[in-house]
Amino acid sequence: MSPTQTDQPIKPPRLAKSGKAVPTVDLPAMAPANQEIDGYRLAVRMIFPANGDTDIMPLYIDKKLRNESQRSRARVLGRHALCVPSGESVSLGSYFNAFPVSYWRRWTMVETVRLDLMVSGAGAVVVKRSNARGDRQRVVSREFDGVNQRLKIDLPIKAFADGGWYWIDIEAGDREVVVANAGWYVPAGDRPHSRITIATTTYNKPDWITRNLQKMHRDPDLMAVIDEVIVVDQGTDQVRDDPDYQAVVDQFGDQFSLIEQPNLGGSGGFSRGMFETVVRGKSNYVLFLDDDINLEPESIIRMVTFADMCSHPTIVGGHMFDLMNRSVLHTFGEHIDPWNWQPAPVGVGSEYRHDFAKAGLRGTRWLHQRIDAGYNGWWMCLIPVSVVKQIGLSLPVFIKWDDMEYGMRASAAGFATVSLPGAALWHISWVDKDDSVDWQAYFHERNRLIAGLLHSRFPRGGDLLRNSEFIDLKHIVSMQYYAAAERALAQADVLAGPDQLHDILASRNADVRAMAKQYQDSQYRNRYEDFPAIRDKRPKKTKPARGRAGSGGAASGPSRVQGLLGAAKALLRQALPPTAGYTKNPQAQVFHKDNQWWNLARWDSALVTNAEGTGMAWYVRQPKESKRMMLTSALNHARILRDWVGLRQLYRAQLAEVTSMQSWAKTFGVDYPQD
Repeated sequence: MSPTQTDQPIKPPRLAKSGKAVPTVDLPAMAPANQEIDGYRLAVRMIFPANGDTDIMPLYIDKKLRNESQRSRARVLGRHALCVPSGESVSLGSYFNAFPVSYWRRWTMVETVRLDLMVSGAGAVVVKRSNARGDRQRVVSREFDGVNQRLKIDLPIKAFADGGWYWIDIEAGDREVVVANAGWYVPAGDRPHSRITIATTTYNKPDWITRNLQKMHRDPDLMAVIDEVIVVDQGTDQVRDDPDYQAVVDQFGDQFSLIEQPNLGGSGGFSRGMFETVVRGKSNYVLFLDDDINLEPESIIRMVTFADMCSHPTIVGGHMFDLMNRSVLHTFGEHIDPWNWQPAPVGVGSEYRHDFAKAGLRGTRWLHQRIDAGYNGWWMCLIPVSVVKQIGLSLPVFIKWDDMEYGMRASAAGFATVSLPGAALWHISWVDKDDSVDWQAYFHERNRLIAGLLHSRFPRGGDLLRNSEFIDLKHIVSMQYYAAAERALAQADVLAGPDQLHDILASRNADVRAMAKQYQDSQYRNRYEDFPAIRDKRPKKTKPARGRAGSGGAASGPSRVQGLLGAAKALLRQALPPTAGYTKNPQAQVFHKDNQWWNLARWDSALVTNAEGTGMAWYVRQPKESKRMMLTSALNHARILRDWVGLRQLYRAQLAEVTSMQSWAKTFGVDYPQD
């Protein structure tokens, strides 16, 4: 049996009254994804949104290029079938249906790829490719005229060292064309067919969990590669109380486990998933999934296949699309900028939040260069159990930087991370959030500093400490005293060393949240009428801050010279007495898009909208508090700079112990059965 043959062939197209062929939708199922046939293994099955969802269609059928005809009237006939009207052409050079050949060339044992599909009607299948520059090239064309014709084309991958994709265009002649059961196949060799444990951790999102579990169970190909799904529930609104929970349990049977534990954050939840996968010994891989997601199940199958075919144990990550703007990709691959010590996109010209509805794969050149990520977010990430056994579990840091640090730690041990194109999910975006000023500011600062101590190659962390102090000053001159106070606590905890990371894992989140009650800038109300009227009593000669135009009308920031002058003025202004009446009435309304230090620093008080648009807080300048916090920040950074070498040695020396199975077992309150 061929890779796309089934016992039941595609039925021939029926004839409409016009005499033109109208394809049937009674199509056979594709052969199982994990079935090895004729020595080939399915790597990327071409798929379509069965409900014809137009919001995500650009991810499956590529957007038209300028030199191509009008928008296609192609019709999705099912998960694995597409109809192209006569006289039209459609490109499957799309995110989910093109073959990311350069990634297979770089990281796997594969040396050739086979295109295999079934066609009915009259037309041609044109195989095209790109190079790392994004140049499009025609490779081969196969014409057909008939019903249920199987086309099989073997293609080399040697010339894709730096980048490039394969894809197909479908050109219909004088009759409609049906393309079905298409896929990219690779020689199976002696590589294993592995199964995985899926570990997801959740906090008060039981309906998300049951919905995603139901979606998994509806996909038999996905279930065929799953040993077990482990849900680590750390919330108070528990998964077991969801109305659909029992039905899910009954469906999964012994392929499902629920673990309830105190809220230890993402690092504690995912570490529990790693821990259980290792202890239970069922799977070769553990795959992390966030809770607030919508799955493309095929992605998980692709990740498992890719990991099986890799030359060496490799962490395989999936991409993240915005659940609220579903054609928008968060990033194609990230690393930590070694000098600035901040996440940054990898690759020349690559960008955050690329919208495939505006620019498809074929028309976006930077998407064709292979991107070698430094880590992958744990919204969707597959980790070999062998890697876990060698480098340990996550740092006990609750949230933020746990996935980044793990990727850097794995790299130092010789294990690569691949953010695999064509493997993705949809996730609640943090674009409409500002976690730099809420309770998460503590974790951003502490965990960034710890990661720098562990992995920075520069003697004093490059620009890390200077930038960290600058962020403190930005918060202070912006009247964001809650964030500044959190960051000061984070710096003190870094100086306290790694011994207490497990001890404060369960409590520090509550401690930081409780601090919010002490600061007016963290007290949000729903309506402007909940505050006194806005009255600006400053001298009229005061000029507004000027920034460069940015997207959405927001200022993207002053120039370097303007920034230096503005920062100097903002710091000097902290020593000046505030304007009369500033504590009785806000002086201004500041929209969230304008919530930048160069705007806020010119006010003594302002109503500031939060990122979600659900409320606003009254920021009020407090000269004494500003001076105290500036001094605290300066002293903390001076101490970290002075002790950097010793702290670095201490954190690195204790890394293995802090991330060990034994230490985490103690935190979980369970026994660790050792051989």
